[in-house]
Amino acid sequence: MGHLKGVGRVAWPLTGHDVHSLQTVPCRTVHTLPTPLAGVLLLEPDSFADDRGLFFESWNARDFAEHTHQGVTFVQDNHSGSMGNVLRGLHYQLPPHPQGKLVRAVVGAVFDVAVDIRRSSPTFGRWFGLELSADNRRQLWIPPGFAHGFLTLSEWAEVLYKTTDYYAPELDRSIRWDDPEIEIEWPIQGEPILSDKDAGAPYLRDAEVFA
Repeated sequence: MGHLKGVGRVAWPLTGHDVHSLQTVPCRTVHTLPTPLAGVLLLEPDSFADDRGLFFESWNARDFAEHTHQGVTFVQDNHSGSMGNVLRGLHYQLPPHPQGKLVRAVVGAVFDVAVDIRRSSPTFGRWFGLELSADNRRQLWIPPGFAHGFLTLSEWAEVLYKTTDYYAPELDRSIRWDDPEIEIEWPIQGEPILSDKDAGAPYLRDAEVFA
C-alpha cells in the first residue's frame, strides 16, 4: 500500500489494484507510473518467466531517460542489508551535490518512503510510500529534493539503489522518521530499530531543506 500524506491530513491510499489503475506509460522493458508527488515515479519492469526461472532488465538507460526527461546519470550503486523492523531514514543530501535515487529490493521486502522537502513545492512535507520487494520487482525513482527512508518488513531485506551523485558526508542530512508534521503511516509493530544518527535527527521544521 502507498500513501500521499501531508500536514493538512490529506491522504491518498494506493492498493495494489489502484497502482495498476494509474495511467501507465509503456516502453520497451519497463512500465512507468506517476505518483502523487511530482517527479517521483514507480517503475515496474517486464519480466519473462518459464520453467527454468525468469529474466528481466532491472535497468535500461535509454528507457529511463525516455520517461524521466531529466538527463539523469547514475554514478554510484549502494547495497544495504537490514534485519526485520530496521528503519533507515529519512535521509537526503543537500546541494551542490543532491542525490536522486533509484531504489529496489532484491531480497525480502521493505516499505519505501519519499518525502517532498522542497519548500517551494505545493506538496512540501507530504509523503508517498509503498512496498518494494524481491517478488514484486518494483522500483521507486526519487529525484533530488526528496528525503528517503525505508522500513524492513521481512526478517531480512537487501536494498539496491543507484545514486546521481557521490556521497558527500558534509552535505548528508536526516529528518525524524516519526515527525508529527509529516505523519508517515509506517506499517510498524512496536519500536523500530534505529541508528543513533536517525534517532537524533531533527524535525522537518528545524531541518536544512531545499528551496
